[in-house]
Formats: sequence, C-alpha cells, structure tokens
Amino acid sequence: MSKLAIVYWSGTGNTEAMAAAVSDGARKAGAEVSLMTASDFDPALLSSLDAVAFGCPAMGAEELEDGEFAPVFSACEPSLNGKSIALFGSYGWGDGEWMRTWEDTCRADGARLVCDSVICNEAPDGDAVAACEALGAALANAG
Repeated sequence: MSKLAIVYWSGTGNTEAMAAAVSDGARKAGAEVSLMTASDFDPALLSSLDAVAFGCPAMGAEELEDGEFAPVFSACEPSLNGKSIALFGSYGWGDGEWMRTWEDTCRADGARLVCDSVICNEAPDGDAVAACEALGAALANAG
C-alpha cells in the first residue's frame, strides 16, 4: 500500500474540493492517504511518503499563494529529487501559466510528475472532479 499526502491551500474552497477528489481517487486505488493543509504539513514528512500531491490556486499575477503555501513548498523542494508527485489547482483568470511555471520548478528540482497536472477555472465541475480522482489514482499507483 502506497503512503501519500495531499497538501493544499485554498482561499475559496475550490482547491479544497479538488484535494478531496484527489484523496478519494487515491484511497479507491488502495493508498494510505493523509489530506492536510499546507500549514499543517511538516516537510520533514516527505522522506516517509511514497508520493505527494500539491494543490494551490493561482494567485496575483499567476503565482503560488505566498503567505502559507509557497513557504511550505519551498521547504519541500530540497527533498523532491526523485519523488513521485502530482500538482493541481484552480484559477479565476489567465491561462494556467502558474501551473506551467510550477511544473518547470518541480522538474528542475528533480521531481517525477506522475501524470498531467489538473487545473480548473473556478469551482471544479464533474470533469475536473473526475480528473482529480484520476490524478489521485495515478499517484497511488506510482508510489
């Protein structure tokens, strides 16, 4: 059984709903899942995890939320080399540039993105929920 964490920040509840769907997909695939906000996650836990999903909406000029999420993610970066990860988040404007930049950062850190990232405009619809569940399953199977 894979042991994984889903670590997210959500300002409006959209990314939180996505995180719940990722968790559902991973559990259905047989993983042991810890679902937690960025402020509750200790980056030292990375070494005990088979895989991790990070979720954060686009903020400001298409960037990660910088008050809680970005500091925790930055603290995780030195431990991402070789780690199986997946990314997800919502946005309200722009074209997803924040996610492409975030993916590039993770690849530069040596992380292994196990599937395509999932983004959705505003609240996740049925297709986005299904994509998040598939992301969770892919993460569970990669760990």
